[in-house]
Amino acid sequence: MGQSYSSDLRVRIYGEIEQGGSRRAAARRFDVSASTSIRLAQRMATTGSLEPARQGRPPGGGKLAPHAALLIGWVEAQGDITMPERDYPEFRARRGGF
Repeated sequence: MGQSYSSDLRVRIYGEIEQGGSRRAAARRFDVSASTSIRLAQRMATTGSLEPARQGRPPGGGKLAPHAALLIGWVEAQGDITMPERDYPEFRARRGGF
């Protein structure tokens, strides 16, 4: 994933637009793409913030999310548990027997 532009640059681009400059002119002045300044202005209009959105997947949605309580319980009970040791019959049953 690409790196987000700095907050300082975002504020300066939006400030240029707020002072009456066009979005494309602001993009040229700060050497960013026109779509960046357009999306930045749209983001400010919809969310009221210039901060970048979180990148990546939302947290807590992996394969093991349904088993989190069980796995955390095992680790709390035995802190040095290894991957082969964690393959208990209860876990196999919860995964559907495989």
